[in-house]
Amino acid sequence: MQQTDALLDRFLTGLAPLSPVAVWAHGSLAAGDYVEGRSDLDLIAVLPPPTGPRTVWRLAVLHARLRAEPLADGLHCTYLTPGTAAGAERRHLTWAHERLFRRTVTPVTRTELHTFGRVLRGAPPADVLPPVPDGELAAFVLRDQRDYWRTYVDRADLWTRDVWVDLGMLTHARAAVTLREGRLISKREALDVLPGLGAPEEVVEDIRARRYGGPVAADAAWPQRRAGLVRSYLGPAIDALVAGS
Repeated sequence: MQQTDALLDRFLTGLAPLSPVAVWAHGSLAAGDYVEGRSDLDLIAVLPPPTGPRTVWRLAVLHARLRAEPLADGLHCTYLTPGTAAGAERRHLTWAHERLFRRTVTPVTRTELHTFGRVLRGAPPADVLPPVPDGELAAFVLRDQRDYWRTYVDRADLWTRDVWVDLGMLTHARAAVTLREGRLISKREALDVLPGLGAPEEVVEDIRARRYGGPVAADAAWPQRRAGLVRSYLGPAIDALVAGS
């Protein structure tokens, strides 16, 4: 992971003048499921207050300078302060998709940080981030399946795209395990779970090959056929998950 380590080192060096209280990794990098060149770098940084216009400008400059680095387009970081860490509904300054905006730190991310978050600098999550209240994680993943993913299953134009297939299928498997067992699993584990949930084997192997290496279907008709398989599976699967929860 030479390029990943170099990018993280440059990011942490650039962030150091802002005296971060902590910098954590979550997602694939923390879960041991990271694939260089394919996985995003999902980070949380806790900065001392206040994070006013000057701090925002300095962060924008930092990320702009990183753009020339390999893998920089996949580096996403949300910025908290100790006083704003509580509450899953609060929106925080975030760099992702090559721009600054505000988004929440979801109960999934918060649970990841407390369960297997990787400390890159400073204090551990337990010292700064309040624990996820009982029931909040399950309620979030159920709502996400019902109110977000289920509505998009009907958008046929989306499901010829690799990113929608991968996230839609893997997020569903992870949600199913969370609701059934109360725990989080990695994307690699989700691929192993999907066949037992009735997912089409062809689609599961397609995701596995593109994520972890292997022969990828070269048939020009495959994306369209795959879209039909995914939508035929995912809609009823989400409906059943919601009905049973």
